[in-house]
Amino acid sequence: HNDTAIITGKKAPWETSVHGSGTAAEYAGGRDGCTGCHSGASFSKMVAAGQTPATYDGTAADVTHQDCRTCHQIHTSFTADDWALETTDPVALYAFEDATFDGGAGNLCGVCHQPRRVIEAENGVVNWSSSHYGPHHGPQTAMLLGIGGAGEVEGKPASHYSMIEDTCVACHLGEGDNHTFVPSVAACQGCHADLENFDLNGLQTEVEEMLVKLQEALVAKGMLDEEDESVPGEYPEAEANALWNYIYVAHEDHSHGVHNPTYTKALLEASLEAMGVAP
Repeated sequence: HNDTAIITGKKAPWETSVHGSGTAAEYAGGRDGCTGCHSGASFSKMVAAGQTPATYDGTAADVTHQDCRTCHQIHTSFTADDWALETTDPVALYAFEDATFDGGAGNLCGVCHQPRRVIEAENGVVNWSSSHYGPHHGPQTAMLLGIGGAGEVEGKPASHYSMIEDTCVACHLGEGDNHTFVPSVAACQGCHADLENFDLNGLQTEVEEMLVKLQEALVAKGMLDEEDESVPGEYPEAEANALWNYIYVAHEDHSHGVHNPTYTKALLEASLEAMGVAP
């Protein structure tokens, strides 16, 4: 609270971000089962209690959008330590057995950016009654680890997980000042010196082409509607896996392959095969 831009210089871009705009809090911050991630105040309480989004037992009485206090320990010591993150402990992914995300400062992001569920079939059939199909919003930790997809596709941790210190933070904040959280090409050039855009070696183009083919096949089967929303129904396991993987990559991960190129392409190739379409 002095005359420097140390706060305002980050607050202004933060307010343009998805986290800072308040849309997440408006959408689900008032729901007891969602408030741990969707309300900034609830997130701080959840972390302080040592709980996870799956076990948080607090209510949504105090709904706030994510702000500085959500991620930072502000005004606890009135020293430089006040800028410390709420937590950097490794994150056990609660939808999986024995899966832990350990990505340095990116662990803060991983508290919420993980799947809420895995796909389940019974007697070769998946019966899905909800329009909210897929692993749930923000499963980037799982994608980086090479897990979370449907079917027998094996994945491995991506280099963006194993070789980049602080994972999410390193790429999405760059030098620490980019509080829009929109990744920049400049943040990538330390590893990819000649990079001009995120479509490295045509990866995103290739992924997008496969997504278009898969989308068309799922629409033709009546599993996706024209608004690109899943249609509740009872589906053979292989086709249900394809729908799950489409939503995982197209709707939830959002990186078009960047987070884990090998695993993303393997999921889409298997899904296209299941739908009888050549990759």
